[in-house]
Amino acid sequence: MIKYKDEDPINVPRFNEENGFYTTRQRSLLMSKIRSKNTKPEMLLRKALWSLGIRYRIHNKLLQGNPDIVIKKHKLVIFIDGEFWHGYEWDKKREKIKTNRDFWIAKIERNMQRDRANNHKLELLGYIVLRFWEKEIKTDINYCINKVIRFTAIKST
Repeated sequence: MIKYKDEDPINVPRFNEENGFYTTRQRSLLMSKIRSKNTKPEMLLRKALWSLGIRYRIHNKLLQGNPDIVIKKHKLVIFIDGEFWHGYEWDKKREKIKTNRDFWIAKIERNMQRDRANNHKLELLGYIVLRFWEKEIKTDINYCINKVIRFTAIKST
């Protein structure tokens, strides 16, 4: 179990009918189509970095958190986080969750806790951790690319 400092892991209730959670077949089908790898924003960033000559590896299972992009030469890892799953503007969004609140609030807060723990462990290994929101890549990919370039330039000097 991942622990970050003295934080106890958040217990997420199982998403099943016995715990009072109910989902329709249609919702289940929609949820099953959500990808965790090779998402459109991830592919956009990867193609942009590759075209600039920045070489990387993807989804390194040996590193904590299974980063989306790893630039080993510069000890740089990049995560591309979905706004819902990783708690973008969580203080505002938390109140808007209406159905299955017990599950979703615990689930997202646990994801956020796991992200903090993964960042900490990767930093202890000497990696620089960059996290981008999907919307950042979709709306301002140049900002994201420049941030990556800045960190690769710092490491190579």
